Amino acid sequence: MEKELVEFIVTALVQEPDQVQVNVIEGEKSTILELRVAEADLGKVIGRHGRIAKAIRTLLAASASRNGRRVALEILD
Repeated sequence: MEKELVEFIVTALVQEPDQVQVNVIEGEKSTILELRVAEADLGKVIGRHGRIAKAIRTLLAASASRNGRRVALEILD
């Protein structure tokens, strides 16, 4: 569920949506989502002062809290 949410949001933001990759690492009570985008789109995903990345993380936390889980988003370059 969270993976699809990140893919949906990020593909709408970037110029090269075919370069968006989300890798899921499952833990017992938490999940880590590793996000990779094209180098030119990295700034669009992070945003000024990290505002867009923070907003995506907030949406993820709200979505995951329904299931009693924790989700972390890592943006890799």
